[in-house]
Amino acid sequence: MEARPQVIRPYGDTSDDGMVQVSFTLPLPHDRRAEAAARQLAVKMGIDPPLVAHARAVGEAHTFFVIYGPVAHQVDLATVEVTEREFPLLNPREINTTIRRTLRRKLSVVGACVGTDAHTVGIDAILNLKGVAGEKGLEYYRELKVTNLGAQVPVPDLIRAAQAEHADAILVSQVVTQRDAHLRNTREVAAAVRAAFPRRRPVLVVGGPRFDERMAEDLGVDRVFGPGTTPREVASYLVHAVIERQSSGQREPARQGEPSGRGGAS
Repeated sequence: MEARPQVIRPYGDTSDDGMVQVSFTLPLPHDRRAEAAARQLAVKMGIDPPLVAHARAVGEAHTFFVIYGPVAHQVDLATVEVTEREFPLLNPREINTTIRRTLRRKLSVVGACVGTDAHTVGIDAILNLKGVAGEKGLEYYRELKVTNLGAQVPVPDLIRAAQAEHADAILVSQVVTQRDAHLRNTREVAAAVRAAFPRRRPVLVVGGPRFDERMAEDLGVDRVFGPGTTPREVASYLVHAVIERQSSGQREPARQGEPSGRGGAS
């Protein structure tokens, strides 16, 4: 079996040729000067020689470019860091059974898009029954009690809902990322959760297309999920995290007499 290379380069036309394609917009009308500026920028980015594969005016004062060319940079796989999944990936039956046997009540989840973020695709894909990519959302799980607050939820409203629902976990989706709004909003939520739950803090999870999964500690959350995350991954993590906290004495004792809710998975 051929050994996996430890130092790699991008692949375009032929192996190890270093070819890449990047796109960007410059605040210039589309003319020869704009294309020359785009090529110069590409060279400074390490693409040499650069080819303007596509250029198109965006209004009267901006131009969108696609640049193609080789880079000299390499990647040493020995230095690549990733966040490994630290919990088992369970199927729906295992998730429900584990919650029922361990908590002896439903696991309460409250989710929202906070601030001015009006994009509910991410939070709905995880929470809503229809789910995403062939997987049912968290509403499908019989032993999960899901409260989806939707979009543009002020942080104080999220906290009040989490308190009212006795949330075991809070899920926050952030799609709008201009000027790092997703980072500011996440830190605001984390601070509010710490203040509102000084003793029994819910598991705090954040997700969105621009998050780095290694940022959890810096953002003050328990877990960060990036693009491509499935509802089953989130449900498996919540079971792992909530039960781990209960076993270490960080969560309240199981509430007795809570009726089992309706759902698809047993």
